[in-house]
Amino acid sequence: MSESTTELQEKKTGKDLYSYQKGAINRIFKSFEDAREDYHLLYQLPTGGGKTVIFSEIVRQYLKHHNRKVLVMTHRIELCKQTSNMLTGFGVDNKVVDSKANLDDQENYSCFVAMVETLNNRLNEDKLDISDIGLVIIDEAHYNSFTKLFKFFERSFILGVTATPLSSNIKLPMKDNYDELIVGETIESLIENEFLARAEVFAYNMGLTSLEVGSNGDYTVKSSEDLYTNSNMLSQLLQAYEKHSKGKKTLIFNNGINTSLHVYDTFRSAGYPIAHLDNTATKKQRKQILQWFKETPDAILTSVSILTTGFDEPTVDTIILNRATKSLTLYYQMIGRGSRILKNKSTFNVIDLGNNYHRFGPWGADLDWQKIFNSPDYYMDKLLNDEDIEGKFKHEMPEELRVEFANSEEVYFDIKETYLDSVRKGESSKVVLERSIAQHAKICIENSEDVYDAIALAKMLGDDIDHRIQSYAKCISRSTHNFLSWLKDDYRKKLNSYLRENFDTMFEEIHGRPPE
Repeated sequence: MSESTTELQEKKTGKDLYSYQKGAINRIFKSFEDAREDYHLLYQLPTGGGKTVIFSEIVRQYLKHHNRKVLVMTHRIELCKQTSNMLTGFGVDNKVVDSKANLDDQENYSCFVAMVETLNNRLNEDKLDISDIGLVIIDEAHYNSFTKLFKFFERSFILGVTATPLSSNIKLPMKDNYDELIVGETIESLIENEFLARAEVFAYNMGLTSLEVGSNGDYTVKSSEDLYTNSNMLSQLLQAYEKHSKGKKTLIFNNGINTSLHVYDTFRSAGYPIAHLDNTATKKQRKQILQWFKETPDAILTSVSILTTGFDEPTVDTIILNRATKSLTLYYQMIGRGSRILKNKSTFNVIDLGNNYHRFGPWGADLDWQKIFNSPDYYMDKLLNDEDIEGKFKHEMPEELRVEFANSEEVYFDIKETYLDSVRKGESSKVVLERSIAQHAKICIENSEDVYDAIALAKMLGDDIDHRIQSYAKCISRSTHNFLSWLKDDYRKKLNSYLRENFDTMFEEIHGRPPE
């Protein structure tokens, strides 16, 4: 590609480009100027930065100054159509190569848009002439499904574009398929210049050690559904929505259709306007649901991963991550669905119920994409596992429960530190639970007038007790289901006995008077 930076800046397009987009086009053309004909270039730009706009202008410029054709590849049919429409808006006549396309007129086109699997079939059937393709553009290039087609384009420039230059399969790093990475504007820069909205994150400390990792490196659907469909998790989701997003347009991401259906039932039973969408919906159903979501100010849409790409609804006010992921790309894609800016929207909420914030850091953090591109294993190895993440949490009593213990200055008890202290002193580990029971009894008595009040308060401490038992089990390296169940039941019995046996004495010590 021989076009100079100066010439490119002077050209007029059918669409207005922002300065950073023009700068990106200049850098990309310059990178191709002296490169070999089969050079593979990767360009990174955050979701909402206008990757499709940039590569559409590149296509327009390329076709104007070269006698070879262009192919744009996407991984989903919705992206095919959106890309085709964008190219048309830039004055590029193009043909969508889908499963129903008649290719008898392919000689009349210099630009083709195709979904990866359909294109693979057409090429293997020798139905599409690609002998004169000089430029191949790959949208959402982090997906590895594209790499099987590279063998067909050994004499073509390949430009991959992505928001996250980290392969969807860690065993197939992107550096093996691309010669160079160009990093675009940062999320922070796009926010500062009012191209994207700023995320306000509400991260909850979640217990996720029951989740299992599958062969693809991410959490399995089954283990996610087992966790996120239980009543406690659904209740926490609803409470988080009511606290941070009630009345706002909300998009909920889940890992599994069954989870999304449970979410739908939970919100509908609570009287909120909600719809569910997954990949089994027909085109007509999908269109109707998305139209309803667009037009309803307080709409809630619960879904699986179907809306992470190819979906653009600027009126979204809140993103709820009702799932955990080990994929940085998916983390950025999900949050990015809320980042589109409007005249009356400069911020949006993110409710994280999957410890994703603790795992990856803030959306828009100053990541070194070059280092991630060149050393993906190093980046992944540095991520904390769930046990390490949860080990840093200080368990906090929910606000609505904390009110019941208003007379207590402190309700937290550090199981791990108490265990370590007992080890240092050469004591038996059972003293940890004895001291925990005594502290639970103390806060119950501080907020009671008689033993019956105290026992009633003790019943409210179920989650707090369970968390302490889980922490204790980790300390002593015993965590079988039967052992934990016995330990939790035994703890509750001992707490009630402790209250009955010691209430009068402790009450007088705490309040300076005998109970009435």
